Amino acid sequence: MVVTSGMSGTLPAAILVSYDGDGTVTGFVEVGLRSHADGCGTARPVGFVEGWFVYESFRNRGIGGELMRAAEQWTRMQGCIEMASDTWIDDERSQRAHEALGFEVVDRCVHFRKRV
Repeated sequence: MVVTSGMSGTLPAAILVSYDGDGTVTGFVEVGLRSHADGCGTARPVGFVEGWFVYESFRNRGIGGELMRAAEQWTRMQGCIEMASDTWIDDERSQRAHEALGFEVVDRCVHFRKRV
């Protein structure tokens, strides 16, 4: 894995990339700190999964879990004790993947907009 650290606003972030034996990119996870996240404590920043992807041809090999564990380790190194993520309400595959890795649902939202 390769870690590319940077800044997202004023809080740190990293992109962790997974490669196969031939050097082909198999997936990535982008993790950063947020000042707060739904369902998490408010006393300290929270690690947040901004993006998580594994190419379809590499799925079901544990790569997504390995990426998430690396993101968790990065989050702990930032002093966090919680990590959060989100996904679309109709993306059942992503929801199952999150739950399989120990995430729990803390909220469901419907977002609205109106042109004025």
